[in-house]
Amino acid sequence: HRFGVQNVHMACNLLLLRGNIGKPGAGPCPVRGHSNVQGQRTVGISENPELVPLDKLATQYGFEPPRDKGLNTVEACEGILKGDVRGFIALGGNFLRAIPDTQRMEPAWGGLRLSVQIATKLNRNHLVPGEVTYLLPCLSRIERDVQASGPQTVSMEDSTSVIHPSFGDVEPSSKDLLAEATIVAEIAKATLPDNPKLDWTAWTADYAKVRDAIAETYPEWFYDFNQRLKKPGGFYRDNKARRRDFTATKSGLATFFAPTQLSATGFADAPGLLRLMTLRSNDQFNTTIYGYEDRMRDVSGTREILFMNPEDIVHYGLKDGDAVGLATDAPDGLAREMRGLKVFSYNIPRGSVGAYYPECNVLVPVGHYAEESMVPAAKSVPVRLILK
Repeated sequence: HRFGVQNVHMACNLLLLRGNIGKPGAGPCPVRGHSNVQGQRTVGISENPELVPLDKLATQYGFEPPRDKGLNTVEACEGILKGDVRGFIALGGNFLRAIPDTQRMEPAWGGLRLSVQIATKLNRNHLVPGEVTYLLPCLSRIERDVQASGPQTVSMEDSTSVIHPSFGDVEPSSKDLLAEATIVAEIAKATLPDNPKLDWTAWTADYAKVRDAIAETYPEWFYDFNQRLKKPGGFYRDNKARRRDFTATKSGLATFFAPTQLSATGFADAPGLLRLMTLRSNDQFNTTIYGYEDRMRDVSGTREILFMNPEDIVHYGLKDGDAVGLATDAPDGLAREMRGLKVFSYNIPRGSVGAYYPECNVLVPVGHYAEESMVPAAKSVPVRLILK
């Protein structure tokens, strides 16, 4: 939502009022995606320099890290559209399929001078090249990863902030596959000047040395990293709110946030204007669709569906199974349409409609994002029905 951050604030306000924060089993559990999404933030991979211990890294590795703000997803998309972003390196993912404004972004991708895709499986992004494109297949997490020191173990962080070990036990699909860490290290060795404090070869030979380096950077969370990783069930990364420790705030107390409005959509209601929320089915993971059986919503055989309130269906003179389209009502004046959607009666609030992600990303403008976090606002997109 455009004001989705305030939604989160209000949920946390309620939990604070009820005394839920710090009560076992009663607080919030933010679901932030799979283990790479959560774990990479924990160890300082961020576009925001204030979230990274830059001074500590500078001391550890004898270099001056960049301190300029990087680009988030929306800013990267805007830069590609303008031609300001000239290179893109992806560690997994299906960026072009996951982002908004698909019909604008795919043609703009061809303007990149360099596109590098490090991935375990082919996906849509790999079919849209830049001027120079490298597709670099790597080992998946379920495949055996054997390096100079022997079989390797990686770590991952789940949604409850517990760090787990992970190791593959399946024969690699090709003897020529490299580990993701090896590919990144070889790029670094070919690009950066020699630095005796950066031993890329040692890190790729033994991942335990990477964890030792993480422990040196973050001793509070990752002390004795390798030993604690062997603990059955993993180990918990401490969260101060769980202990009701709010000393990091200016007041030393928990902070309430007041909303600026009572609607999170960011646009006013108007005749014929609907609020589109994009949805996933039970048989998909992120952008990967495994089937056409959405058991949660009783949809079978197709994803070209528009979920509508039964009263809205009657209001617009429609019936179940009718084919309609959607057009985005965006202030930038650009045409964004999707047709051939089948009306499906569903228990959804009046004035709201639902359709599947990532197919409906074509309707989400790049400029339609949460104002404070710049996350694409794909849960409240202003659209109108196309009835003919």
